[in-house]
Amino acid sequence: MTIAVAAPVSPAELEARLRLHRLPDLGPVRFKKLLEAFGSASKAISAPASAWRSLGLPASCAEARRAEDIRDGAYHALAWLERPGQHLLMWDQPDYPALLAEISDAPPLLFVAGDPGILDKPQLAMVGSRRASRPGMDTAAAFSRSLAGAGFVITSGLALGIDAAAHQGALDVGGQTVGVLGTGLEKFYPQRNRRLADAMIASGSAVLSEFPLDAGPTASNFPRRNRIISGLSLGVLVVEASVASGSLITARLAAEQGREVYAIPGSIHHPGAKGCHQLIRDGAMLVETIEHILEALRGWQQLPLAINAAPAIHPLLMLLHAAPHTSEALAHSSGWALPKVLVALTELEMDGRAVCESGRWFARVS
Repeated sequence: MTIAVAAPVSPAELEARLRLHRLPDLGPVRFKKLLEAFGSASKAISAPASAWRSLGLPASCAEARRAEDIRDGAYHALAWLERPGQHLLMWDQPDYPALLAEISDAPPLLFVAGDPGILDKPQLAMVGSRRASRPGMDTAAAFSRSLAGAGFVITSGLALGIDAAAHQGALDVGGQTVGVLGTGLEKFYPQRNRRLADAMIASGSAVLSEFPLDAGPTASNFPRRNRIISGLSLGVLVVEASVASGSLITARLAAEQGREVYAIPGSIHHPGAKGCHQLIRDGAMLVETIEHILEALRGWQQLPLAINAAPAIHPLLMLLHAAPHTSEALAHSSGWALPKVLVALTELEMDGRAVCESGRWFARVS
């Protein structure tokens, strides 16, 4: 939702916006309607209830304006913003993410813990099943490491499964990653990923939410936050998802927003691959290596991180330079467990350093 950039927000206007933001039945479209009709949140708060009704807003909105819990919640948010590393981005201010501002229902306020500056860097969303398979998790982590190394910020929903693997993969290589919550920042969910979120913030990444700080895990909030994940990003990569996965909602929203949609195929016998196969049938780009994404987004990524500037000779590549091997033979020759070999081979293939033909792996000569 592109709107004109307003003048800097005064303390009184900031408080009024925080109060509006907490009102029941007041989403982004109605929030914007109030600001356009009255010129500011302060004037909207002071306007008679009849003026609100004339705009078609429900009575519940107008009646709650002066409620004690609404006022106290706004004061609490102001105190939260006083602490280091905690920010509020508003959709008519210059620090609001430009790509997100383009969507029709952009959130009027974004609470951000960490570095808000990374939200205007090229982002790629990675999403998938909360109950992902081990190979799916490994694939997500491998793609995330490579994409972060190519200069993309990795954006996801900090859920269990694929989301967590994507965030962690970016951190593993010193990259940046953004977590978009379906709760308020003070009601973090799921708690099992709390330490991951803290590590993201501490490393210069960011965690954000459009919801009031004390908003709990309501089921309807999680599909709603998906539009932010896709809205911030140049494209969405679905790694592993069933046909009922919320990841397909993110992919649909991405397509509606004019973003690229990518999907990694899997076995026809694996339920977690069926959602990706559906997306591919519907027009998503089939992705087997990182190059498929980089070619589509050529020019958007920044210079590769220093960690990828001079890759060391990989021990599996040394074996493959000597002779082609099956993955099982590599596990035997290297002494590595087969799952570790499969993960390493996936990374080497995505980097363009190894290729599998007829069940045997070959080193690619650069």
